[in-house]
Amino acid sequence: MSVVSGTVAEGYEPVREAFQANFATRSEIGAAVSVYRHGREVVRLWGGIADPDTGRPWREETLQVVYSTTKSVPAACAHLLAQRGQLDLDAPVAEYWPEFAAAGKGNIPVRWLLSHQAGLPVLDRPIPLAEALTWEPVVAALAAQAPAWQPGTAHGYHGFTFGWLVGEVVRRVSGRSLGTYFADEIAEPLGLDFWIGLPAAEAHRVSRLVEQPVAPPTPTHEVPEALRKALAAYTDPTSLVVRSTMVTDPPLDLTDPRTWAAEIPAVNGICTASSLARFYAGLIGEVDGIRILDATTLAAATREQASGTDRVLMVPTRPALGFGLPLPEQPWWSPTAFGFSGYGGSLGYADPASGVAFGYVMNGLRVSMDPDPRTSSLIEAVRTAVSRQSA
Repeated sequence: MSVVSGTVAEGYEPVREAFQANFATRSEIGAAVSVYRHGREVVRLWGGIADPDTGRPWREETLQVVYSTTKSVPAACAHLLAQRGQLDLDAPVAEYWPEFAAAGKGNIPVRWLLSHQAGLPVLDRPIPLAEALTWEPVVAALAAQAPAWQPGTAHGYHGFTFGWLVGEVVRRVSGRSLGTYFADEIAEPLGLDFWIGLPAAEAHRVSRLVEQPVAPPTPTHEVPEALRKALAAYTDPTSLVVRSTMVTDPPLDLTDPRTWAAEIPAVNGICTASSLARFYAGLIGEVDGIRILDATTLAAATREQASGTDRVLMVPTRPALGFGLPLPEQPWWSPTAFGFSGYGGSLGYADPASGVAFGYVMNGLRVSMDPDPRTSSLIEAVRTAVSRQSA
């Protein structure tokens, strides 16, 4: 069994057991998990290998790319501006970003960017990657882009474009890039080891991503009918889901330090599990005297904006304003939970009703339509510990 390091508060031993079992029976390579409860960290664990090629061990300070788990960061920045009276979520985007009015987009409100209802998950002409890493060429292309559907009539996952869209609004309102605004107004006050635009001096701490073997595809006749369209879309180069990953040419490479250093606020957040959980803890309550969003702002931010079949992913989703809301079949389901998961398995979420904030990061990327057993086991262990504490 891989050696697991860290601490758990009394009563949270089931989380350590589940984390150890992930290495013993669920092919975990390197990972960390953190849990806050009512503003206090009660679980901080890490273990395994950060780089299988060199044998570098995973340490407390190891950083991890978290893919779409990043999306809650630009959301929080936008809501913080709204809380301060600097941003009106119901105002047209073009009020803050005049160029955005092109191609009939003049009446799209900011909230439709946050809720994936703007119809802008793709670009007709992918941006050369080197240019995309500088920011301006992508936002200029998005300003000129015509929507893929009538905005406001449907929701569809803006997998890569979300960060540039929301980030440009934050930049226009605050005068600072998304990564800088996050660092100044959220990460520094909370003491987070969490970056969008990683300094070169920190790159040595990032673990190496490892694509884990994918199970053989299920024969089509055995796939539930509700998922067949979704699976078919992933093999169709003209589908929105495939095109949404091709906004740059070549596609983004999140193993490349040049990509880590850029600001791509939908996918290139880099953090520790402890800082991910602490970020969520600071959204739902005070952490060492600091709270980011007040209760009124948080309630508005986490209210469902749409539900049903996602036009891009072709499966049911429930977007709030920049945060994802879980479906009943997902491990972190609670009527009051909100958060975001990332490609391969990372997850950050909070549940105001229980006071739990959760962060899990790992370098072994597992890709499946089914819930990740590593995450599921950890969340179930957290629930067991919380129920015992509340009994």
